[in-house]
Amino acid sequence: MATSLASPPAANPSARKALGERELMWMMAMLMALNAFGIDAILPALDSLAADLAVPGNDRQFVIGVFLLTGGIGSLVPGALADRFGRRPILLGSVAIYIVLSLLCALAPSYDALIAVRAVQGFFAAGIVALPPAIIRDRVGGDKMARMMSLIFVIFLMVPAIAPTIGEGILQTFGSWRAIFAAMVGLGLLMGTWVFIRLPESLTEANRQPIEVRRIARNMGRALTLPSTFGYVIGSALVFGALFGFINSSQQLITETFGAGDIFPKVFAICAGSMALASWSNSRIVERFGARRVSHTALFGFIAVSAAQVMFAFQPEESLWQFVPLMAINMALLGFIGSNFGAIAMNPFFETAGAASSAHGFVRMTMASLLGGAIGYAFDGTARPLALALLASGLACLALVLWSEKGKLFGPSDAELSR
Repeated sequence: MATSLASPPAANPSARKALGERELMWMMAMLMALNAFGIDAILPALDSLAADLAVPGNDRQFVIGVFLLTGGIGSLVPGALADRFGRRPILLGSVAIYIVLSLLCALAPSYDALIAVRAVQGFFAAGIVALPPAIIRDRVGGDKMARMMSLIFVIFLMVPAIAPTIGEGILQTFGSWRAIFAAMVGLGLLMGTWVFIRLPESLTEANRQPIEVRRIARNMGRALTLPSTFGYVIGSALVFGALFGFINSSQQLITETFGAGDIFPKVFAICAGSMALASWSNSRIVERFGARRVSHTALFGFIAVSAAQVMFAFQPEESLWQFVPLMAINMALLGFIGSNFGAIAMNPFFETAGAASSAHGFVRMTMASLLGGAIGYAFDGTARPLALALLASGLACLALVLWSEKGKLFGPSDAELSR
């Protein structure tokens, strides 16, 4: 765990002591969590925001959905730039933009202005999410990458688990949803300072790619069309789209459907915390059993639990404590699916990891945010739209993975395949 990661020649000279594997994982996780905080911390304040800016009905969800959508579109940009200019400068630029636009969100005079700024923020801050997998792929691949990404997701998911509680605390302390965006400014400054001081450049000169539209398009096209990866990229977009549907509608679902608004942060923490626990468990078993065996098993479990959610959702009086355990289990199963699907999809692209990470991130985030927005906006006062979406996405994901694997599931690990 404490293996030293020696810097290549272009390393940051201010990093006097080599960045260890443990610190690298914490840094990448907290960068991704910075983006997640920008989504989940505002959830408890949606009622306050809607009242303050006169936002009707389900339209309040757009403050979440537009950030996710433009973040997906923006994922196309940083990977190609990072393959040419290096991971470090593009990452620092992404954090800087996140800080500036968080401040503008805090000062937004109207809901239309807030949505516009959030759209720009999602687009330009996409590198915070898109680049960590490329930085990890610069160092390791295969099942070891899946293990490291699982550990990163453990740390990363701690933030969504507690972000609504933090947001609620900020709202109660300062009495305004604007203070939550101000907190994003402060956290961005802390992360930017850490990256600037400690992160060396991980892209070697030999792997730098020229900025040529044709070459970038070819690299990204291959990353998306390679049959062995296509099903994993699209499949994960579908199941995470259903998750985004839960995130978009969670505040209304818990508050209005189940009448438990006073414990919303705790309910959200239970669900998100289950993903963190699953990611930690995945990091302990994935190198032994292989990313394919673990993720395929989890996908079947996801489908079975989603079927149970549909059954309960169509009962006359579904209770909160029928909904929450099943949602938590499915989010836990996504913890086994997400990092493993991502590692399997990234494994063939060592020399073009930045372009591949951006292409995968673009497809996953754009599809997932559009699907999640549609599911959230379909909220009808019940959990039925969400439950049906979870089941449908799981079945479609299974079909796509079967296609990528030529009908054979539970295959060997990447290490075994390379022998």
